[in-house]
Amino acid sequence: MQPTSNKEYLWRPGDRVALSKKLKEAKKDKGITYAELADRLGVNKIWLAAAIDGQQWVPEEFANKIAAELGVSKDEVDFLTEHPYKGYADPILYRLHEVFDSFGPAIKEVIHEMFGNCIMSAIDFTVDVSKREDPKGDRIIITFNGKALQYSGEGKYPW
Repeated sequence: MQPTSNKEYLWRPGDRVALSKKLKEAKKDKGITYAELADRLGVNKIWLAAAIDGQQWVPEEFANKIAAELGVSKDEVDFLTEHPYKGYADPILYRLHEVFDSFGPAIKEVIHEMFGNCIMSAIDFTVDVSKREDPKGDRIIITFNGKALQYSGEGKYPW
C-alpha cells in the first residue's frame, strides 16, 4: 500500500530515518558542512540538507556522488532516489490539497450559482484522469463527475 503521510513514508521498512541519520553522521565524521558538501556536488545546500532528510528526490548520479563524498555504500543512499512524501502527503496529494485549498471556495460559489444550494455526491460519483499533450508541457486533466444533491430542507435549522 502506498504511504499517505510523511510518518508512514519515513518509518516504513528500510527505516529512512536510520539511513538519513547515517548520512548525517558520515558528514559530521568527515568534518564538512552542508555548504561544503553542496559545493563539491554542485547543488544548493538547502536542497541537499532537505534531500538527506528524505524530503527531496535525488537523481541517481547525485546519490552516487553523495555516497562517494561521504564514504558510504550505494545501498545506504538508494533511499534518496525514491520520490519523497513531503510535508504530510505525497507531492501529488499535497498539490491536490493545495488546489482545493486555493480554488475550493470559488468552486463552491460557482456550484451554488449553477445548481442552487447543494453539495456534490461522492457516492454517485466517478473520477477520471486523462492526458492532453501540449508543447509547453503535457497537461493533466482530472474530471470529477458527481450528482448534485440538494439539501433536503427537512429538520430544524440550525441543527
